[in-house]
Amino acid sequence: MGQTQDMHVPEPEVPPDDLESNPPFTDSAKRSPSLTQTPSRAHTHSERTPSDVGSALARHESLQEASSLASIDRPPSDPEKIPPAKIYHPYDPAVIALLMPASVFGTLARLGLEALVTFDGNAIFPLAWVQVGGCLIMGFCLGIREPFGRFYAPLYTAFTTGFCGSFTTFSSWQFAVFQAWINSGRYHRDWLRDVIDGLTQLVFTLALSLSAVSFGAHLATLIAPHVPRPPSPNAAFRYFLTALSVCIYAATFPAYFRMPESFRHQATSALLYSFPGTLTRYLLSINLNPRFKLFPVGTFTANILGTGFIGLFEVLQGTRGPPSVRACNVLAGLANGYCGCLTTVSTFATEVDALENKKAWFYAILSVVCSQLLLLVILGPSYWAGHVSEQVTCEYLYR
Repeated sequence: MGQTQDMHVPEPEVPPDDLESNPPFTDSAKRSPSLTQTPSRAHTHSERTPSDVGSALARHESLQEASSLASIDRPPSDPEKIPPAKIYHPYDPAVIALLMPASVFGTLARLGLEALVTFDGNAIFPLAWVQVGGCLIMGFCLGIREPFGRFYAPLYTAFTTGFCGSFTTFSSWQFAVFQAWINSGRYHRDWLRDVIDGLTQLVFTLALSLSAVSFGAHLATLIAPHVPRPPSPNAAFRYFLTALSVCIYAATFPAYFRMPESFRHQATSALLYSFPGTLTRYLLSINLNPRFKLFPVGTFTANILGTGFIGLFEVLQGTRGPPSVRACNVLAGLANGYCGCLTTVSTFATEVDALENKKAWFYAILSVVCSQLLLLVILGPSYWAGHVSEQVTCEYLYR
């Protein structure tokens, strides 16, 4: 009998560029056929990665678990799409520092836009412009989350959590709805018109905000592919940007004390408390949102706390004293700055839009009902007992 010889058949060479997209077929792959199977369509909903929130909004898809939404407020950190050297921890000093100017500019944009669209005979309530503008920017930033991460991840958090979160405000929205229901303006109308006015501000603000988030994410999918990606900033520029961010927020202190008294009440007092409000919301989101699958508890807690605080501050501003000038400035700053930045409609609308229907409805209704009941408990007894005016008495000092 002749000896048999082992025939060695060389494996075909795979170009280096194709190694990642087409890995070689190894023995382990033969033993585990599941490794080579393509994912089914079921992954579109139940196993979508957190970084796909923007694309889910653009495609009108939904996420089953609220914990998947925790990435909205975090710097981009998907190792499959972003180099490890460009991934930042949520508590990195660069991330926290960039929230400072973002909070300041978001608050200025909100107060400025609200003042611009407030006039006699306006066709739409002023806060609607604020919420829609912030939600539109939020949706766009979610759509370009990955390019943000490749360029400089802290900028993503600055635009979404910092600017958009401070630009929009959940507490002022809920307070305006409550004021419409109790007819704080003393308009000549019956109770049915009061209910309609409150529902108008409630329903239309939510509908416009949800539409703006989706539209912003859709715009990102159309525009982003045609925009060249700039190179990442070097270390010197990153350190400079961090230092500049701290200096911008530090400048709000001399601005408060050196500018005229009326500016304190209208803007500079709010700027002082803007970053603490944003930081509180950011910490609640980072620590609580990933823990629950039903709805984002961190955002919910921030919005409910801010709504309760703004009710308390409005009671103090409406005392029949009235408060001193300095107290009025502090209370106005806490209401517009801290509460305005602690609460957010942009993140809230994104979460409602991205969650599957039942959880989205539950989250939205729970947030609104809890906010209105909390305002009723805080403001109702003071208003109807006659100890507090429904019109803020601090305002007359600057008229």
